[in-house]
Formats: sequence, C-alpha cells, structure tokens
Amino acid sequence: MLLFSCDFLAFASSSPALFLLPLIGRDVRIIQYETGSRSPREDLVGQLAGVLEVSPNALTVPDIDSYIGIAHTLFTLEDLHAFKIDKLNGELCIRLDSSKSHAYMEMVAIFNAWQKEAEKFRNGEITKEQYDRWRYRYPEFDTTQVWVRVPSQEISDVLNE
Repeated sequence: MLLFSCDFLAFASSSPALFLLPLIGRDVRIIQYETGSRSPREDLVGQLAGVLEVSPNALTVPDIDSYIGIAHTLFTLEDLHAFKIDKLNGELCIRLDSSKSHAYMEMVAIFNAWQKEAEKFRNGEITKEQYDRWRYRYPEFDTTQVWVRVPSQEISDVLNE
C-alpha cells in the first residue's frame, strides 16, 4: 500500500517531474496501490520515488522493525496526527501540536488514557500482563472515555436519504 499525506502530496507537487503526476494519477493501478488491494513491485516504488525525489520509504507502509521504518512512521504521524518533534529541557521529545486542533484533541485523550495506565504499571498497581492487555486491546478497556460504534459511511448515507 502506498501512503500519501496531504503534506507529502504538497511536497511532491513541487517536484520538477510534476508533469508526470497526471499521467500516474489516471492509472487505476495507483488507486489499487493506495487502497492496498494491490502492491507495486519494489522497482516500481523506486522509480516513483525517483520521479517524486523522495525516499521509497516515504511511499510505502513502513517496516517498524527498522529504525528507518520508525522514522517514516513518525514523519507520517507528524503529517496526519499532530505529532511534532521538539526539545524539552534540552532533550528530544515527540509531543502533540495543539495548533492542529481536531487531531490534537483526539490524540491528547488517547495519550492521557495511555499515560494513566503506564503510571499504574510503573507504580505496581497493575501487572505487566494487565498493562499489555490494556494496550493490545485498546480502546476496549479504556475507562477514561466513552466509546460508541459509528455506522459505516454506506449505512450513514442510506439513513440520511
């Protein structure tokens, strides 16, 4: 699956090879790549990255088992979910950018719930197994927020007709 954030597309649109994007955009394969129903060959990803003047890692789902993959995951989180690299008391940190109001509000609620569970674990109030269960089944065991099921877009469209 290819990943494209709005910030990435704005960056890519400044590429000298911009004239190729309309040609690529008309190809149904690109839509299949974006939706994950088809994956491009590694050499094709390399060629597309070359045209856009970016790393192939910027176009694919990152391998979070590698440091480069983690870096590209963080770059995407910066583009899409209000994450921001910063320094706090001279140390590097990742924080939430409050200027991205909707993403910030969503993420701060999740981070607050996570921080509370992590603190319970550090203080010995819950076991490692309980902490892992909370993380791996999130949001099922999150008691800090009210979670509701939202109907799919198709059902919502039918109900609104």
